Amino acid sequence: MISAGDFRNGVTLEIDGNVVQIVEFQHVKPGKGAAFVRTKYKNIITGAVLEKSFRPTEKFPAARIERVDMQYLYNDGELFYFMDNNTYEQVGLNQDTIGDALKFIRENEMVKVCSYNGNVFAVEPPLFVELEITETEPGFKGDTAQGATKPATVETGATVYVPLFVDRGDKIKIDTRSGEYLSRV
Repeated sequence: MISAGDFRNGVTLEIDGNVVQIVEFQHVKPGKGAAFVRTKYKNIITGAVLEKSFRPTEKFPAARIERVDMQYLYNDGELFYFMDNNTYEQVGLNQDTIGDALKFIRENEMVKVCSYNGNVFAVEPPLFVELEITETEPGFKGDTAQGATKPATVETGATVYVPLFVDRGDKIKIDTRSGEYLSRV
């Protein structure tokens, strides 16, 4: 059991039968009245974000989220298939479950498949990936405005904004959380 006084960002627990993750919290001690914890939390199944205040003594059961490393195999048009490399068990997930988590992921790469009580609710890509640029416009000499960028398409089909000196065929490092270019490899 986790008390509201022990809330921290990223803690996963059950509130009113829903599995939620704490996004923000603030301990408030008003001049009059009892202290309370103002909380913003996200329902990890639906993605809804709610705000609610709790007494610091309220207790909630901790939720056990299972994150399993799996290999992304392929997409057959309807389902995306993943395989656990330890048990060779395969799982097919639909587009609603995955969202745009595979935007920067090639086939045969490892991802984390998140589940609660056996129900898969999300796929987490690695934080950083290295991809090759398949299409971009050439940068022009003398085009040296500070921080100028151009769109580039990477091998997975996603579009990333890169500096002007990056060309077709270059391998780049991308942050999958924000979709931003980090560096050339």
